[in-house]
Amino acid sequence: MRVAIAGAGLAGLSCAKYLIDAGHTPIVLERRDVLGGLVAAWKDSDGDWYETGLHAFFGAYPNMLQLLKELGIEDRLQWKEHTLIFNQPEKPGTLSRFDVPDIPSPFNIIASILRNNDMLTWEQKIRFAIGLLPAIVRGQKYVEEMDKYSFAEWLKRQGIGERVASDVFIAASKALTFINPDEVSSTILLTALNRFLQERYGSKIAFLDGSPTERLCQPIVDYITAGGGQVRLNAPLKQIVLNTDGTVKEFLLRGLNGEPDEVVTADFYVSAMSVDALKVMLPEPWQQIECFQKLEGLEGVPVINLHLWFDRKLTDIDQLLFSRSPLLSVYADMSNTCREYANPDRSMLELVLAPAKDWISKSDEEIVAATMTELEKLLPEHFGKDNPAKLLKSHVVKTPRSVYKATPGRQQYRPPQKTPIANFFLSGSYTMQRYLGSMEGAVLSGKLTAQAICESLPEASASNLQTLTRTPATNAATA
Repeated sequence: MRVAIAGAGLAGLSCAKYLIDAGHTPIVLERRDVLGGLVAAWKDSDGDWYETGLHAFFGAYPNMLQLLKELGIEDRLQWKEHTLIFNQPEKPGTLSRFDVPDIPSPFNIIASILRNNDMLTWEQKIRFAIGLLPAIVRGQKYVEEMDKYSFAEWLKRQGIGERVASDVFIAASKALTFINPDEVSSTILLTALNRFLQERYGSKIAFLDGSPTERLCQPIVDYITAGGGQVRLNAPLKQIVLNTDGTVKEFLLRGLNGEPDEVVTADFYVSAMSVDALKVMLPEPWQQIECFQKLEGLEGVPVINLHLWFDRKLTDIDQLLFSRSPLLSVYADMSNTCREYANPDRSMLELVLAPAKDWISKSDEEIVAATMTELEKLLPEHFGKDNPAKLLKSHVVKTPRSVYKATPGRQQYRPPQKTPIANFFLSGSYTMQRYLGSMEGAVLSGKLTAQAICESLPEASASNLQTLTRTPATNAATA
């Protein structure tokens, strides 16, 4: 079967990869001139990479890890020491660590919390442990039910003080969802906590050894094309054209540089676009269908990613760091964490500004200046002296609509991969699957979309479905 997929982010590429495995022919259509969607990256005139986001991989990403294994590129992940590192704003320049011992879960995470006395008192640790019991005992069903509360509200209901949210989870919330604990659905953070508690290496972090575009996305493209599929850049979707019965007749692509529009036909069609782009592209007859009306309850969250190159080495830490800054989320010295970006003499800091809603419209100069002010607090030994570190250059990447904004109540609006339209499917981390908006969520959604397409075929073979279901794919109902 021929399947047209709009969008060459991780969801669209993963969907195409698993359709190849099932014996089908995908055609991936990307409107931009770069692969990756929310993991896209570019080279500047100096040959340095800058990315859409600071992309950290967790051990609790089974579908992503399985995909890398199937592509034969799992060695491109550079695994770091199993620890979570937080800045201490009240002690500028000092760090607090949650070192996770190599013992079975959940005892490894429990031990890391018990051994850290910088950020939580013993009373807070005990209250938090008791508060987590319902999520651990009752599992994902309880976690899903908590979508009606923000994480800050959930903590309060469990008798856990506000300091736990402000000291620990404001950093985790901004890192995972780009919003604060008083905005984020408790389902999101509880899901992440469950994964970390249940999987021995769930909270262990890795970085790619190079840019996501070259080191992750391109191998998927190579796999797709080797299997007879296509991936086309500069192929923007202009219209989803319908048959009289409301099914998809064709994708109409917008002609570029004076070229005429182009028609792409297939047996099945997939939107792997962001939810915001999909809402704009929905044909008018579909807008009255409940499945598509619910999409109005979802919108992307703004995200800003910064890259700052300095004239000296600012840190030798080879790990992701949680800033606990009111402006910044997480950051890393990519000259330490990424092999391709390595530099023994100079630092390149990659930082996420979050929440970004009040900054997305500001100039790059304003954003960089504000970030430098925060860095003076995070790294005081390198700034404010007679010979402060010099900023050599910077790149600011703004994404006005990134992953869906995971505020309370959003779970009910997340659609399944199969729609009421017989030959039209959805893929993307906003669709219903057990992970939040993330690289893992995107890969899992792509796999579930490919599986849904195969299951819709009357001649679907057991062997083809087995190819898709033998790996760790799972949806919200079975998580």
